[in-house]
Amino acid sequence: MTGSRDEPDVPEPGSGGFGGAAALSRTVGEDSVFSSGRYVARRQPAVVGADTCPPVLTASAVQQVLDGLPGSAIFLVPRRGADGGVEDFRIAAASPDALDVGGRRGKELVGLGVLETYPSVLGTDLWRGYLGVLTDGVRYEGEPFEYEEVLAGIPRLSRFAVRATPCQGGLIVSWVRLDGDEREQRRLEVMQRLGNMGWANWDLVRDVITWSEQVYDIFARDPSLGPMSLEELPRHVLAEDLPALGDEVRRLLGDGQPIDHTFRVTTPRGEVRHLRIVAEAEADAHGSPVEVHGFFQDLTAVKRTQEQLLERERAALAQQETLTTERALAARLQHALLPLPQQSLRLSGLTVDVAYQPLQQGLNVGGDWYSAIELPDGSALLVVGDVAGHGLDAVATMAQLRFTAKGMAITGTPLATILSRLNTLLWHSADRAYSTATMIMGRYEPTSGILTWVQAGHLPPLLLRDGEARYLPSPHGVLLGATTSPRYDSSAVRLLPGDHLLFFTDGLVEAPGVLLDDGLDRLARAVTELGDGPRPLDAVLEAFVDPAARRDDICVLHAGV
Repeated sequence: MTGSRDEPDVPEPGSGGFGGAAALSRTVGEDSVFSSGRYVARRQPAVVGADTCPPVLTASAVQQVLDGLPGSAIFLVPRRGADGGVEDFRIAAASPDALDVGGRRGKELVGLGVLETYPSVLGTDLWRGYLGVLTDGVRYEGEPFEYEEVLAGIPRLSRFAVRATPCQGGLIVSWVRLDGDEREQRRLEVMQRLGNMGWANWDLVRDVITWSEQVYDIFARDPSLGPMSLEELPRHVLAEDLPALGDEVRRLLGDGQPIDHTFRVTTPRGEVRHLRIVAEAEADAHGSPVEVHGFFQDLTAVKRTQEQLLERERAALAQQETLTTERALAARLQHALLPLPQQSLRLSGLTVDVAYQPLQQGLNVGGDWYSAIELPDGSALLVVGDVAGHGLDAVATMAQLRFTAKGMAITGTPLATILSRLNTLLWHSADRAYSTATMIMGRYEPTSGILTWVQAGHLPPLLLRDGEARYLPSPHGVLLGATTSPRYDSSAVRLLPGDHLLFFTDGLVEAPGVLLDDGLDRLARAVTELGDGPRPLDAVLEAFVDPAARRDDICVLHAGV
């Protein structure tokens, strides 16, 4: 399409004329006219007179105008079909700040088709408004328009206020995104709800108070009553909290200092709530406060949690004190009832070393035990025993046998008689779960050097003399608690200076897959090889006991002349 002074070019019928172009700068020179979806470069007259048409703007000229505009604005040109109807609009220019729902901005929008990019616009009031502006040349400004677009699989619904005006056979479209403020408002509401807080504003000049919705929930107040006045607030504050709150308010309004204070109120339902107020005052030119901004926060749940934690902490401290007391009592009882893990004594001319290693190391409880005491007549009593089983039940039986044997020995009861009475004690015990035990007991007389000893189903003592280790022949004696009519005999041996004697429980020589006789032979060889050292017992335990392989309590008593 070309024109001349005699046949001036004008917009095509129905194009809407130049109504929207009046706000734009008029240009003279090379320009274009939209025809069949294309722009054709042409030269316009340099002087506009009564017989010439107004200048026509190019898309580039419109872009220059939009470059200077804030906000979101675009230039749309119609894309017509064969019948002349509008099939779509193409974005020919866009302001730098133009931002669509998909996050495209400015020049990224240029070249996009409206229906190609936003297909759900077709058939809406907005689409009909575009067509109306193009046909009638009347500005369109409809109701807020909602558009949903799925990005990365997430649907996003946005609201826009759109305005369209005719321009050069196309449309200048501008919009304001409304959901941004609404979204921020919703976020603020969510934050207030999650934090259980709400903002408040006091206009001291106009005496106007404004609350957010959450503050009404915090005070359990009917919103129809409006915000609570400063005069009404003290009626809801607990009496004991009112003086401190009053001091804070006077500091805020008098000195202009910000406050952060916690107090309690009573709700209309009679519920006591712990509230926090954080506020600051805004002063005029003379320093007088004219407005107060702040927020209330409901700390009731936090306070309840703190009280529960404090109560649990008190209970835990009480429990800890109880446990400490019980532990101290258990330690004293353990010291009184159980043999010490290690002990070295000098009794009646003997050097006695004892090692006690229960299987449950953390508790120091087991069924093995020993006694090494000096009797009233000057002789030494040496005892090693082993109750069947482990744990507290075995300990109870062990303590019963240990103290009963010591008591009878102190009274001068013969050793064989002691074993018979201990057997009767076990046989008639109410608890038969751990009612058997083995035991070896010896009495050493220093004047004669004679050791008299008895045993009840126990392993024989090992004597080391002149570098040779041998087991002493065992007198007759069955384990305690096995029969109602046992027989216990005694045996005697004279100990010589330099002799070493070992009393031990089966835990020292027993091992998985090893015969008892083989274990005894191995112990005798080990004692022979170690010889007469300064600490024979320590050397035996170090060479003979494997902590990882042991399966039973171990008790060993060494007596050296």
